[in-house]
Amino acid sequence: MSLAVDRFLTLAPRCCAVALALVGTFATAQPYTTPPPPAAPRPLAIAAPSEMKLGNGLRVIVARREGIPLVSAELVALAGAETDPPHLSGLVSLSAALMTQGTKRHSAPELAAAAEALGGSLDSGAGWNQSIVSMTVTTPKLDAALALVAEVAREPVFAPDEIERIRTQTLDALKVAYASPGTLAGLVAERLAYGAGPYGHPASGTPESLPRIARDDLVAAHRRIFRPDNAVLILAGDIAPDAGLALARRHFGTWVAPADPPPATPVAAPASSGPTVAIVDMAQSGQAGVVVALPLPERSGSERAIGAVLNSVLGGGYSSRLNQEVRVKRGLSYGAGSSIDARREAAFFRVAVQTKNESAAEVVGLVQAEIDRLIKQPVPADELAARKLTLIGGFSRSVETTAGLASAIRALVVANRPPGELKERIGQLEAVTAAEIQRYAAAHLGVAHRRLAVAGEASAFGAALKASEPGLVTIGQDALDLERGDGLSRR
Repeated sequence: MSLAVDRFLTLAPRCCAVALALVGTFATAQPYTTPPPPAAPRPLAIAAPSEMKLGNGLRVIVARREGIPLVSAELVALAGAETDPPHLSGLVSLSAALMTQGTKRHSAPELAAAAEALGGSLDSGAGWNQSIVSMTVTTPKLDAALALVAEVAREPVFAPDEIERIRTQTLDALKVAYASPGTLAGLVAERLAYGAGPYGHPASGTPESLPRIARDDLVAAHRRIFRPDNAVLILAGDIAPDAGLALARRHFGTWVAPADPPPATPVAAPASSGPTVAIVDMAQSGQAGVVVALPLPERSGSERAIGAVLNSVLGGGYSSRLNQEVRVKRGLSYGAGSSIDARREAAFFRVAVQTKNESAAEVVGLVQAEIDRLIKQPVPADELAARKLTLIGGFSRSVETTAGLASAIRALVVANRPPGELKERIGQLEAVTAAEIQRYAAAHLGVAHRRLAVAGEASAFGAALKASEPGLVTIGQDALDLERGDGLSRR
């Protein structure tokens, strides 16, 4: 016997044993036919946030999380894209984006370098009912980080070259967005839902509105929104409330509130007229975007929980009804889901699916049927329990980081809910019943409230869709005008 053969026979059993150990999970039969039951949700182990107020009206909320020396700071002005003037869509978003692009003391590169030296990133932006400056740093660096946050909030210069750079970047991003059927259908559905109201226009602006925005408009928008009596400073992490209040006084105590009142929050009312179903004809789009949307009214803490669980059942994740029906059973999309976007004392509900042009009408029917099922039939107990546990687990994980904790508090503040409601969230979700979901769906998700937008090659699905939606309007992509709330088409 050769040495090589002898060595092989000696090592082979050992190699095979190692190989079997590595693939044992695949080679061994499983002793269980069903997965183990999920564990009971654990209570949220955080203290209730502390809230204080400075003499100039600035609210200060501190959510203490000891153990890891990190703090996430968010300065939130309680106004956003809903305050955009007519024909200046995107004004507040553009103004907020420019705040970190230069101040009276530092240029944009200098601000970025200063934030990087502290181990963080200085960010700004705006959405509905909120404009934000944020930064996460280690606790010893918080004083210096808040100095930067205060500087960009109070002293932006809106340099002309930076305005043009950000405007150009935003216009380029819109070109990409408008080429996506899903994105375009979402924008149209929002316009159908809110009509000519302040929540109907695109928050990021349009290709027509952005070039109209002048530097004076940006300065005026910033002065109108960023003021201490319209703002909240959120500090989440390893910091005591007294220390947070002292830092707030140091960096924001001299911030003077203007004499005129803060901007009023408009009502997020649904459209009272106009089309309810629209097709955007996109030649050679390749795919179709389907969006069903509607506004939700003012909600209490329990109503928010009911809506969240309903959303989890319908379209919140891989195991949701929509994804199972559209993707898993029929293979009509890579994913189908729903979401609820919070507004001030209200919300916006949306179902979104991207599919083949030829299957767009079928997908519309499936989405409508799944919403109808929530109204007609109570959610079975086992399905409800599983979806609640998924939702509770996701929420618990989201607030494990300081940034996630700050974001959760901001969501409550923007919705005009008390920050202390954070600790009640899990209990509110656990308490939701099938009867409450059915009642909520019947009250808010009925056919009369829904708005439908489909973007894609209309020749592939228009006739089938018209048979079920006789009141639809069809608009060519080139004729679409998202600044209009009374027809969507240029005249």
